[in-house]
Amino acid sequence: MKLYNFFRSSAAFRARIALNLKGLEYERVAKAFARNEHRAPDYLALNPQGLIPALDIDGAVISQSLAIIEYLDEVYPQPKLLPSEPLARAQVRSMALAIACDIHPLNNLRVLNYLRHNLGQNEDGVNTWYRHWVAEGFRGLEQEVARFSSAQRYCFGDSLSLADVCLVPQMYNARRFDTDLTAFPKLVAISTHLESLPAFASARPEVQPDAK
Repeated sequence: MKLYNFFRSSAAFRARIALNLKGLEYERVAKAFARNEHRAPDYLALNPQGLIPALDIDGAVISQSLAIIEYLDEVYPQPKLLPSEPLARAQVRSMALAIACDIHPLNNLRVLNYLRHNLGQNEDGVNTWYRHWVAEGFRGLEQEVARFSSAQRYCFGDSLSLADVCLVPQMYNARRFDTDLTAFPKLVAISTHLESLPAFASARPEVQPDAK
């Protein structure tokens, strides 16, 4: 397997965590955003969306991090990242999608660059935008983990799930942008526990081969 990767991409961070949790060997193929390598014709031929990550499995390419992770969970079912029971599975997906669909897209690099370059926002304006949308998303998620987490070690119940895989990269970026997290103690506690696990620690951006 080849993972088309950028060290600082939150979505690629999720995919790396999942691959690590499944104990899978994979080749990293770095695509530097600063050089627009993710928009190069050869990469667009593989992934017409031109986004990171993409996973190449013997020539078959999957884009979108959650699709990649759900594929891995079906083909390599241990440890299971989605519960077997339909309602629990939907609840985990709901938390994961709150991050992947509601928080992350508004804080994606291309959105922040549009604010800077097309709408003329300075860094204070961009950072205010970032922090606002993280806090908006975390507010509801904090209440959900209060309802579903057993001991503030995992987002749902007492075991790893897709929601955990999504939480840690988003929390990492929230800290990068100096987001005030005091209103989200349960999310901070869960993320702190998860970050201590080897599969999460070895997926961190700063330890990737293409980290600058």
